[in-house]
Amino acid sequence: MTPTLLKPSTLLPDGLQTQQLNNLTLFKFTPQLGDRLQTLLDKQKDDTLTTEETLELAAIGELDDIFNYINAVMFAHS
Repeated sequence: MTPTLLKPSTLLPDGLQTQQLNNLTLFKFTPQLGDRLQTLLDKQKDDTLTTEETLELAAIGELDDIFNYINAVMFAHS
């Protein structure tokens, strides 16, 4: 069976937290998702990622891009 791309939105319920910084509310990963990201990055560095883990890493990376964009826009408008 061919693995399917993991949608970044599926990571939101357990992977999203907010942080208050002065008058801004910033989006960031929960410690659990941050740890998972680090595990996957370590496996990528060691060239031991499975196909499913490669897709998971791509989804987490996409979510990271989204959070960074939103946080940057919110910061620019403050």
